[in-house]
Amino acid sequence: MTENEFIKKEHLSMLYGLLAALGVAFYFSWSFVHGTWFDVGVYTVTVVMVGFGLIGFMLYSLED
Repeated sequence: MTENEFIKKEHLSMLYGLLAALGVAFYFSWSFVHGTWFDVGVYTVTVVMVGFGLIGFMLYSLED
């Protein structure tokens, strides 16, 4: 990869880390606001956000 790319690996790594954090924040905020801690729909959204966030973070934080 060259240094002149529009989107750098560091920015993508940070973006995916933020996606994982937003997934956890979504779960706790939804559960707190609606008073339900056991909801399959909320689990589904959280797992997808955290899963893509962690996988993307790991892939883009690897050194060449």
